[in-house]
Amino acid sequence: MMNKSTNNNNFIPVNEPVLSEDSKKFVNEALDSNWISSSGNFVKEFEEKFAAFIGMKYGIAVNSGTAALHVALLSLGIGPGDEVIVPAFTMGATWLAVLYTGAKPVFVDCELENFTIDVKQIEKKITKKTKVIIPVHIYGHAAEMDSLIKIAKKHKINILEDAAEACGGEYKRKKCGSFGIINAFSFYANKIVTTGEGGMVVTNDENLAIKARQFRDLHHSINKRFVHDGVGFNYRMTNLQGALGFGELEHVKEYLLKKEYIASLYNLLLKDVPGLTLPNTKRYVKNVYWMYGILVDEKKFGITKDKLREELFAEGIETRDFFYSPKRQPILSKYLVKKENFPNTEIIERDGFYIPSGLALTDYQMRKTAEAIKKIYSKGNKPK
Repeated sequence: MMNKSTNNNNFIPVNEPVLSEDSKKFVNEALDSNWISSSGNFVKEFEEKFAAFIGMKYGIAVNSGTAALHVALLSLGIGPGDEVIVPAFTMGATWLAVLYTGAKPVFVDCELENFTIDVKQIEKKITKKTKVIIPVHIYGHAAEMDSLIKIAKKHKINILEDAAEACGGEYKRKKCGSFGIINAFSFYANKIVTTGEGGMVVTNDENLAIKARQFRDLHHSINKRFVHDGVGFNYRMTNLQGALGFGELEHVKEYLLKKEYIASLYNLLLKDVPGLTLPNTKRYVKNVYWMYGILVDEKKFGITKDKLREELFAEGIETRDFFYSPKRQPILSKYLVKKENFPNTEIIERDGFYIPSGLALTDYQMRKTAEAIKKIYSKGNKPK
């Protein structure tokens, strides 16, 4: 059973999580056992259960999705002098994890249709220093994995999937996060499966799994604890988080159905609003609609995306901007090629935002959001 939303109907948050009674029961069990650190049984059980859900052999739980990316890159031996290809349109954690290793992120523009990395532009960015490609399954829609795999094999480059936003998503009936040699997930509070903060590395490679476990736990020697034979990090997940994730994973199918329902109702309610581009899903992709994102054509809608967001907030409806392009990130200026442009990313950044999409969302709240958008459109397009 899912709990009821704590929202009042006067304000609609962009995301509110749902926590199952099972997860609360398991967290209480962890509390009662006094195993509240990373040493409790729930972490191991969550790792095994999540890896099996994705279709991978090994799961390594960590304390964030960013840590999962960092650990995965370290396990692949990425460091100074290496280059890692990442999408220009992604959350900063993807390229920040690359910077943590001392490697250089190399950016590739996205597809305008689905916002995922444009595979047609990847090969021209590959050099002798390129070691990894990180596709990001944006807002729940899978990247074009067949083409990516061909490119990676041709150039002998590893794939590391950033599946933070696509838990349960599929590409040609295979789970997102099961294509790369090692892959990363996030369990932040707004994710489909949450542990509040948390993440997971998954892999089928036993040696990579061993390395990942060392990097997430201060790189203790395999033979003797407190002898450190490498530079590791304190990225451990607690037993309380493991208990929460273990309980939430029991309901993942239920949550995925709710996400599909949210998208289908929004599609129905907003399909005829001029100037809005709604999510588009490729026929062979299972989109989990982590967030329901739209683009606003100012000329057709009548006002800018930013103005629409302001007016929605005045109506008690919270929204969220899309990610910003590399050119808008001060820290990245020294990593970008002079005059490098990412036209699709810049269009999406300018015109895109997402509306309330959390698992606790009610029909009333979705209808209120859609009605507010329609009312704002009508107001902005009155005859002059």
